[in-house]
Amino acid sequence: MRDREEARKRAEQLVEQMTTDEMAGQLKFDAPAIEHLGIPEYNWWNEGLHGVARAGTATVFPQAIGMAAAWDPELMYLEASVIAEEARAKYNVSVKYGDRDIYKGLTLWSPNVNIFRDPRWGRGHETYGEDPVLTSRLAVPFIKGLQGDGKYLKTAACAKHFAVHSGPEALRHSFNAVANSKDMFETYLPAFEACVKEADVEAVMGAYNRTNGEPCCANEELMKKILREKWGFQGHYVSDCWAIRDFHENHHVTNNGVESSALALNTGCDLNCGCTYLCLKEALRKHLVKKSTLKQAAVRLFTTRYLLGMFDETEYDQIPYSCVESKEHLELAQRAAEESIVLLKNNGILPLKKEEIHVIGVIGPNADNRKSLEGNYHGTASHYITALEGIQDYAGEDIRVMYSKGSHLFMDKEEQLAKEKDRLSEAMAVAEYSDVIVLCVGLDETLEGEQGDTGNRDASGDKEDLEFPKGQQELMKAVLNTGKPVIVCNFTGSAMNLSLAEEKADAVIQAWYPGARGGRALAKILFGEVSPCGKLPVTFYKSLEQLPAYEDYSMKGRTYRYLTEEPLYPFGYGLTYGDVQVLDAQPTQKPDKDHDMVLLVKVKNNSDRDTKEVVQVYIRNEGTSYAPLHPVLCAFMKIKLDAGEEKTLEILVPSDAYCVINDNGEKIFDSPSSVLYIGTSSPDKRSESLSGKKAKEVQIHW
Repeated sequence: MRDREEARKRAEQLVEQMTTDEMAGQLKFDAPAIEHLGIPEYNWWNEGLHGVARAGTATVFPQAIGMAAAWDPELMYLEASVIAEEARAKYNVSVKYGDRDIYKGLTLWSPNVNIFRDPRWGRGHETYGEDPVLTSRLAVPFIKGLQGDGKYLKTAACAKHFAVHSGPEALRHSFNAVANSKDMFETYLPAFEACVKEADVEAVMGAYNRTNGEPCCANEELMKKILREKWGFQGHYVSDCWAIRDFHENHHVTNNGVESSALALNTGCDLNCGCTYLCLKEALRKHLVKKSTLKQAAVRLFTTRYLLGMFDETEYDQIPYSCVESKEHLELAQRAAEESIVLLKNNGILPLKKEEIHVIGVIGPNADNRKSLEGNYHGTASHYITALEGIQDYAGEDIRVMYSKGSHLFMDKEEQLAKEKDRLSEAMAVAEYSDVIVLCVGLDETLEGEQGDTGNRDASGDKEDLEFPKGQQELMKAVLNTGKPVIVCNFTGSAMNLSLAEEKADAVIQAWYPGARGGRALAKILFGEVSPCGKLPVTFYKSLEQLPAYEDYSMKGRTYRYLTEEPLYPFGYGLTYGDVQVLDAQPTQKPDKDHDMVLLVKVKNNSDRDTKEVVQVYIRNEGTSYAPLHPVLCAFMKIKLDAGEEKTLEILVPSDAYCVINDNGEKIFDSPSSVLYIGTSSPDKRSESLSGKKAKEVQIHW
C-alpha cells in the first residue's frame, strides 16, 4: 500500500529547512504558506461525518447513528468511499481556483467513535451507538473507505474524541470524566484501539474534558502510554477546537497560554485546532519546549500531507467535480436511508395498501422539516425530500394527501399573535378526513447537537430528558386518541420516551435523521416497496429513572450490557416485513479459546416477502465475576433473503469474545464455559416479547 517511512523521510527533509517560527506556524489548523519552500497554505479542519460537510453541495447520507442502525460494515465502506471521492473532487477544484479555505481539504475529522452511553448527550447522533463491538466493526470499514487502498491516502480519517467524551456538553470545557480501568478498556477504548490497529487511522483527536484528572489533549496515560506505546499509533494527534485554551481558562491545570501550549505539545498533541499554539514561540524562549519536540510534531503533520500526495501527482487528481451528487452516489444514499430506518411496532397496518386508502393525513412538525433530514455536521443537498414530499410523490394522483404541521417543533404556538396550540384544530380536521395518519414527530439539530454549535435554546446541545416538547406531546395525545389508524414516525438522533406511541399507535418507526432524500426512503417502507431492516444501535429507555446521573461515567446501570430494568425497545431490536428464523447454529470445529471460531448458522425466511435481516451473535462468559450483567454482542452479519429462501451462513466469532476485562483493565480468559446466543435481536426477554422469537443457544465448555 502506501509507504509511511518514505513519507516521513521526505517530511524530515522538508522540516529541516524551516525556521523555528515556521515550524510552529505549521502546528495550527490554519497553517500558513511557506513560499520559499513551495508549501501552500492548508486548513486541516474538514468534516466528513455523513457526507462532506460545510463545504457546499454534497451527497448527504443518513446521520451517523442512522448509518449505524443499518448494521452493515460493507455499506459503511461504500459510504465512506463516496465521501472521500467527493472530498477529493471538491479539493481538486478548490485548489484549481486558489481556494484553500476551511472545510475544503483532505483531512476529515471523522468518525466519532465515542460510546453513546446516555441518551441525553446531544452529540450522540454523531456516533455509532452504545456498544464497543458494533462501533468498532462499523468504524474500521468507514476509515478504510475514507483512506482508500491506493498508493496515497484518498483522505485522512480522524478517530475522535479521545477519550471518554460523551456529555454533558454544557460542562465539557471543565469536566473531569472519571472512569475506572475496567470501564476504560471494556467500553471507552476498544473502538479507538480498532481504529488504530485494524484501520491504521491517520489521526486521533483529543476531547475537551479531562479524563481521570488530565486534559485529554495533554493526557500522559492516554496519549503516550496507551495510544503510541501500547497500540503503536503512527499518525498525528489533533486537539478539539480551542480545547488547549481550556487548560488554563477552565481546567486550571496551567496558568496561561504559554504553559498550556507547552503542556500539550510535550505530551504529544501535534496540531492545535485553535490559536493557543501562537504561544509556542514564547514557550520556546522560556525553555518550556524543546526545538526537537516542535520538529517532531511538524514532521508528523507533513508525513500526513505527503501520504495524501499533496506535493505529488496522485491517482486522485483527475476525480471530476461532476461526481458530487452523481446518480450512483445518490442511489447509495437512498439505499443507506432505507436500511437505517427501524420498525419498532407493527400491528399489521404496514405495509400500507394503496388500493385501500383514499386519504392519508400527514401531521407533525417534522413532516416537512428539512432539518429533520440532516443531523449535525452535514453538507448541503441540491434536492431534499421530506416525509410529506416522499408520501405525496409515492401516493401519486390516486390518493389524497392532507397535511397539517400540528404544532411547532418546540414552542407552544406557530404564530406570534396566536394563542397556544394554534395548529392543533387543523391537525384534528386532517385526522377526521383521513383513512390513515402518518404522525411525524421528534427533534432536529437545533434541539440536540453540539454545545454552542446549534440553535439549542440553552446552547448546551444536550436534552434535558427523554420527553418530546410539550406541544408535540399534546399533539400526539390528541391524534392517538382519534381512533384512526396512526403510524408514528420519530425523527431524532437518540432515544426518546415512545411509551405512548408503543401503547396506542398502530405502528412506530424510528427514522433518525435519514439524509437529504430520507422522505422517499420512508415512503417506500410505508408502502411496502422496501422491507425495513434497521436495528437499534442504542437502548430506548422508558424514562430517565432507569439511568444513573448523567455526570457518572461508570457503566453500572447503563446500556444493554449493564441495564438493570427492562427497556422500552432493546439494543439490537427492529422488525421487518419478512419472517427470518434462525433454524440452527453449530461451530465448524471444536472451540479453542485461543483461536477464532466459525459458526454455521442456518436461517430461513418463512414469509412471502423478500427482506434484509441482521443475524446477531451474543456471548455470556460464565463462572467469572468480570462479565457484564447481560450477554454482549460479539459478531453479526447483514443478509438478504428472498421469500421462502433458506441459507447457511458462516459467521466468525473472534477469540477475544471469550475473554473478559478485569478490574485492572486487563483482558483475561476467566471462564470455564460460555454460551452463544444466535438470533435476529439481543437475547433478552423484552426482545423475545416484541419479536416473538427466541435465540438459538450454543453451549461451549473449555
